[in-house]
Amino acid sequence: MSDTEPTRQTVLDLIVEKGPVTAAHLAKILRLTTAAVRRHITALETGQMITVYDPAPQAKRGRGRPARHYIATGKGREGLSEDYSKLASRALGFIEQVAGPDGIDTFAAAHSRDIERRYAPLIREAGSDPKARARALADALTADGYAATVREVGNGGFAVQLCQGNCPVQEVAGEFPQLCEAETQAFSRLLNVHVQRLATLADGEHVCTTSVPIALPNPKIPRKPVNMAE
Repeated sequence: MSDTEPTRQTVLDLIVEKGPVTAAHLAKILRLTTAAVRRHITALETGQMITVYDPAPQAKRGRGRPARHYIATGKGREGLSEDYSKLASRALGFIEQVAGPDGIDTFAAAHSRDIERRYAPLIREAGSDPKARARALADALTADGYAATVREVGNGGFAVQLCQGNCPVQEVAGEFPQLCEAETQAFSRLLNVHVQRLATLADGEHVCTTSVPIALPNPKIPRKPVNMAE
């Protein structure tokens, strides 16, 4: 193995976890020069392991060329869970054949309860702060191979996004969306808030994204008009 391969794999792992992400941000995390990271990015692009993220055009954009953001491709995520996914897909297919759609729903509900049992103690240890609880959930998911992070969003601080850069059961979830629905319900119960799934890898998005409310917006109370005659 060449000296560059472990670093290149680390760059790929970070893109899976944090994408869309820039070369400059990766360089800061790895304490490397941006030029060094770009060499790995070029190799990963050539190997079709990553690609440039092309978001919807922004209404306003500053001067100069915008920084490129990178995400992992399906090929880049291959091998992380391929054998497990194939086995799980066959098992669920058998359940559906024997028990019908209700059998899949029952399995998904059991999977949801299993998520709660395993993660609940970790989230309780995080205390009552909603953001800390979301981060504890992200850490638990990462330990299970989901490359999860919590991201701030520009909505006044009322919510964060729980992002999963990898899904060990992506192929299975694409065939059986009940798994994604059950996972979302488990997140709601674990965090004790109504979360909203915005995007999934199973649907072809670059990351699974779940919106987690962390505070209620303060309602604007209309001011009582001043009666100048008083």
